[in-house]
Amino acid sequence: MKVTVVGTGYVGLVTGACLSEMGNHVVCLDIDERKIRLLNEGGIPIHEPGLEAIVHRNVAAGRLQFTTDVAAAVGHGTVQFIGVGTPPDEDGSADLQYVLAAATNIGRHMTDYKVIVDKSTVPVGTADKVRDAVRAALVARGLGEMAYAVVSNPEFLKEGAAVDDCMRPDRIVVGADDERAVLLMRSLYLPFMRNHDRLQLMDVRSAEFTKYAANAMLATRISFMNELARLAEKVGADIEMVRKGMGSDPRIGTHFLYPGTGYGGSCFPKDVKALIHTGHENGMELGVLQAVEAANERQKHVLVDKIVAQYGESLAGRTFAVWGLAFKPNTDDMREAPSRVVIGELTRRGAAVRAYDPVAMDEARRVFEGTPGLTLVAHQAEALAGADALVVVTEWKEFRNPDFDAIKAALKQPLIFDGRNIYEPALMQLHGIDYRGIGRLAAR
Repeated sequence: MKVTVVGTGYVGLVTGACLSEMGNHVVCLDIDERKIRLLNEGGIPIHEPGLEAIVHRNVAAGRLQFTTDVAAAVGHGTVQFIGVGTPPDEDGSADLQYVLAAATNIGRHMTDYKVIVDKSTVPVGTADKVRDAVRAALVARGLGEMAYAVVSNPEFLKEGAAVDDCMRPDRIVVGADDERAVLLMRSLYLPFMRNHDRLQLMDVRSAEFTKYAANAMLATRISFMNELARLAEKVGADIEMVRKGMGSDPRIGTHFLYPGTGYGGSCFPKDVKALIHTGHENGMELGVLQAVEAANERQKHVLVDKIVAQYGESLAGRTFAVWGLAFKPNTDDMREAPSRVVIGELTRRGAAVRAYDPVAMDEARRVFEGTPGLTLVAHQAEALAGADALVVVTEWKEFRNPDFDAIKAALKQPLIFDGRNIYEPALMQLHGIDYRGIGRLAAR
């Protein structure tokens, strides 16, 4: 099948690459000439495990192309995926300007039936706006009767595991009311569900709502556990033991029950905000989600609170080693990353920070450009030398089992603030390290 994907960001590039892997002929369109040039030269603009190999393989096979030519891209695909960004506006609502611009361009250049697929995360009612934008462009061309369909097909890709999620989806949600569009979408996704039919067909607005509901639920679990971790410290309980006890209940399960320094990234923060805004637009106060958002903002400060409790309000003359800058492992994404709050607060209080991340260093240089007191280092050990303490913000695998005796020797004092609970208090005690986790009991 011939497919066009508008947008070569996280969603668009992964979607286009995986569709081409299944034999489709895919053209990925972007107005960013620099990004398209990079892709055509063999580069990959994002870090996502497994993506580079799929892109290179399908470009070499002629099934995957990248272009800035809008007319050619619209002319290519019967199915037109819109996978552009929907950043939050100041009021928390999703900014749809890029989605609607893509829809308008499709309407300006289409010459036959198209299935226009909203792949971007968009609020309920966006399909109607896309439909109106396409129709307005067609009417302006005198083609108001041309047939087309607008479909909602939200993505459920986890950064760091997006390729696997796309190739082996646990569900494929399609919101559509056009029989021809349903047939084409089912045919497109059939290779991804050979062993089990994972396609969930529903009305368009329910499909749009499903993505927000799913992300809001996951964000709620995270904030709930973070709140419990803070309380566990007050009452003398160990949140890790509590987590295991909760997770063994099949009604609860084990996923997203790990306390830490708060959620970040491109999805949860903006989707929670957008859902709260949708509630306001419809005369509802979504109190649970407002609490989730507030709890998450508090949690991003929890490591700094622990550091201040140890050293006092002023951190002048102190140096801290920070491990982990991306909002989660296996990505270079630093959008809404807790590390931004931690480093910002430490340096604001006068501390020097030496920070390292296995993947996100280039992004960190952009994000932290001009931050006084911050040094980005090339190796995790380089961050440690002479630091007052180690602060772990992101749970990269290479941080999980380091040489603790070397860490102890490198630090001025043996102290670790673990924002992801990746170390065991008893083991830290064995190595003579003072350990501060999130809701963890000190070893007895």
